[in-house]
Amino acid sequence: MIQALRTLSIAVSAVLVSQSLMADDASQSQSTQKWTFTDSDHGWTAYKDCTLDVQDNALQIHSTGKDPHFGRDLKSPAGWKKVKLRVRSTQRLKGEIYWKTQKQNGYSDSLSQKFQTRNNNNNKWQDLAFVFYADSEITGLRIDPASRKGLVEIESISLEDTEAPASASATPVDQIKLLKGFKIELLYSVPTDVQGSWVSMTIDPKGRLIASDQYGALYRITPAKIGSQDNDTKVEKLPVDMGMAHGLLYAFDSLYAVVNGGKERPSGLYRLKDTNGDDQFDDIKFLREIKGAGEHGPHAIILSPDKKSLYIAAGNHTDLPAPEKSVVPQNWDEDLLLPRLWDARGHAAGKLAPGGWICRTDPEGKEFEVVSIGFRNEYDIAFNPEGELFTYDADMEWDVGSPWYRPTRVNHVTSGSEFGWRSGTGKWPDYYPDSLPAIVNIGQGSPTGIVFGTGTKFPAKYQEALFISDWSYGIIYAVHMKPQGASYVATYEKFASATPLPVTDLVVNPVDGAFYFTIGGRKTQSGLYRITYVGDESTAPVEPKPDQLAALRELRRDIEAFHSQQDESIVYSVWPYLGHDDRHIRYAARIALEHQPVEQWQNCVLLEKDPATLINAGIALARNGKPGFKTPLINRLKSLDWKALSQTQKMDLLRLYQLVFIRLGEPTEKERKEVLAQINGAYPAKNSFMNRELSQVLVYLNVPKVIERTLELQDKALTQEEQIHYAKVLSSLTTGWNDDLRKKYFKWYLKSTAHKGGMSFNKFLVNIRAEAIKTLTDAEKETLKSVLEVNLEKAEPIAQGPPRPFVKKWTVDELLNAANTDKVQRSFDRGREMFAAATCFKCHRFAGEGGTIGPDLTGAGGRFNAQNLLESIIEPSKVISDQYASTMFLLDDGRVVNGRVINLHGKNLMVLTDMANPSNLTSVNRDMVEEMLPSKSSMMPTGLVDTLTKEEALDLLAYLRSGGNPDHELFKKKD
Repeated sequence: MIQALRTLSIAVSAVLVSQSLMADDASQSQSTQKWTFTDSDHGWTAYKDCTLDVQDNALQIHSTGKDPHFGRDLKSPAGWKKVKLRVRSTQRLKGEIYWKTQKQNGYSDSLSQKFQTRNNNNNKWQDLAFVFYADSEITGLRIDPASRKGLVEIESISLEDTEAPASASATPVDQIKLLKGFKIELLYSVPTDVQGSWVSMTIDPKGRLIASDQYGALYRITPAKIGSQDNDTKVEKLPVDMGMAHGLLYAFDSLYAVVNGGKERPSGLYRLKDTNGDDQFDDIKFLREIKGAGEHGPHAIILSPDKKSLYIAAGNHTDLPAPEKSVVPQNWDEDLLLPRLWDARGHAAGKLAPGGWICRTDPEGKEFEVVSIGFRNEYDIAFNPEGELFTYDADMEWDVGSPWYRPTRVNHVTSGSEFGWRSGTGKWPDYYPDSLPAIVNIGQGSPTGIVFGTGTKFPAKYQEALFISDWSYGIIYAVHMKPQGASYVATYEKFASATPLPVTDLVVNPVDGAFYFTIGGRKTQSGLYRITYVGDESTAPVEPKPDQLAALRELRRDIEAFHSQQDESIVYSVWPYLGHDDRHIRYAARIALEHQPVEQWQNCVLLEKDPATLINAGIALARNGKPGFKTPLINRLKSLDWKALSQTQKMDLLRLYQLVFIRLGEPTEKERKEVLAQINGAYPAKNSFMNRELSQVLVYLNVPKVIERTLELQDKALTQEEQIHYAKVLSSLTTGWNDDLRKKYFKWYLKSTAHKGGMSFNKFLVNIRAEAIKTLTDAEKETLKSVLEVNLEKAEPIAQGPPRPFVKKWTVDELLNAANTDKVQRSFDRGREMFAAATCFKCHRFAGEGGTIGPDLTGAGGRFNAQNLLESIIEPSKVISDQYASTMFLLDDGRVVNGRVINLHGKNLMVLTDMANPSNLTSVNRDMVEEMLPSKSSMMPTGLVDTLTKEEALDLLAYLRSGGNPDHELFKKKD
């Protein structure tokens, strides 16, 4: 049946081409055109950042290296087209060809194809060809040859009619790994050149799916019946001028579309209706403009649990649509104590709070209300059966390896919540009390569609799961939540995965109880799949279960009800909960307080005696009070006994001091000394995150000896993230230095060349050092000249210290026997040190520290026994986690590429081949792949513990089993 659909697609395309050619005869546009370059009258124009001339029968493009492109207007009939270039350059070109049409008379990414030439040291001519479909007459071509400065030569350019290419298939189901008991079907492979790449879906009342091409139209799909022998899935293009939707929802007898990046139609919220009963949408109403476009623009739209309102999510490049209301106090700011550096490659530079947001609105889009802020790029949102809202937020993968990197994460979106995304180095850690944490960190990835399993004919566990999509790694996870306090914590497992499987959206069809998903995006091959359960477990609808913690969530929701009200009695109602043991209840109470006029409660803060209540109320006052309250608030806070505070209270107090200085004003000299008298003696602390916050506050307050203490911590730091944090903290400090301290500080940058990270990583280090250099005198610059002149981006890596000597080739049995008979009290500190010595921190996150290329190991000790852990360390290829398995690509030019696909665009797969160097990617063109095989070798190297003694290895094992808890029984004295 699929082959029949491909044949039909080609036949339809041929008819379209034939019809286009007949139309062109009337308009006298040319179907075949070729340009050679023998004189200057060639008809092509330099549009930007380049010049054109003709020499030796070739068009010479002299590029300035910014955004060079040239082109020409022309006429060519609609249909399948082939553009051919004969090009030459000594450099490897990464360019793009664009075309414009009568229907879309402007150049955009929706009508373009990228290209890449081979390395060409011999400067030989290379032939490039591009095949595409134009749905109306072509009116122009544009060529972007390269973004680097230099010369590019073109001998000829041609544009001609061609046949439709054989339809490619979406990833076959036999290549998709799926949990036992589930069945997957490929219902439809989308012909990319005609129907684009689908990125969003919804279900209409008849159980049909409606999907949107990222750059094109809407399509309605009637899926084949479950269990049918023939795949008679039907796909129709909807005859309505609407598409480019990142969010679709059928509700209130209407189709809602959140258009992203519209040209003819602005980005925003639209409502489509069928007014004459012919089963087609004939009425389009523009409800609200939402300014934003691209992959961080406006995204999903879903129905509220009470079915009375709509919820819309948008990424951090999207302006708030002039909301009429907000349950988030509208006093958001950057709230950064020390100077921030923008992304080293310019991404989101200048973008300020609130970042990505979620709003709710009525069916007519008349009143928008802000519900939550502080996301990077949450693509989709979903409600659980209890009416709690969740999202899956994106990371900034270029930040990997830096202290401000935050993994992709699942967030519980409560009323008035803030999740702390800030651009560049400004991202808030999740322990800041003025924000909320994730319920689970996933790691690197590219979040897309999410949906709860509610309504599926799945086993109970999966009816209750939140399914989330990772576009770049090709994974659908099942996230399993359990209540914790007034919120949740979660674990996750891989539900479905393949290479490639760029999942874009997920829906549950209430008509057949099946789970549908699409793949596509960025012009990659798109497809529609269906997952059903065929195992032996019951698929009866899940009934609500008794929950001992439901009362806490109910209390939180009762407090949240005050977020949209103002009344003097609310202060008295919420005040007792400002110091509650549960973080989400404390947060809800503070937000309710901030919605009340500050004059009603500001004096209550100064009279409060309970430390937890005082700190949380103080945060509210710092965010809302006038500068005149700075001194009274500091006077009240300085009386708190630091040693009597809990770890959480200490961290919250440090953040409160930051907010006081940021929001209410710099401390006087007297206030500075009083604050120092309270906290200075705590630095350095045993906890690395406590040290991070202490270092910021103490550097800001310019404390004596803070440089010496911070450099000593940097010296001892076991993770590159911690070392970089201290380098950045000290970069803006102008006083307290001497020659020895300056040398020690700047020599660290030479050692930093051994550190690896994402695409922005090296440039960030360069920029941090540049900020520090600005604080130097001319004499200091001269003294440090030999160190300062080293190019950090090109320097050979310098080892952090002497290599550890080889001890022995450990076996699993040897260390397992030693662990089983061990009677010694293990050392937490030495275990952590060995985790670093074995380079585990480079790739793995543990207790909030370390990298994210590999799995987070914090919970490994709770899931695996000592033998499993030792096997994973010593024999990493024995059992390879599907989630982190690599693929072997056999290419038609004889090359073999082994790694994990982490990004896609069109036919190009970006493959990570070295876990220790996440910015080093290899581009693989799918057309060059002869075979893809699962790699039998783990990307994790062997021999990592062979430099450890037996005692050190046992301490490392204990550290892993402890989950990062220094009070674990393994570290207690043994009888």
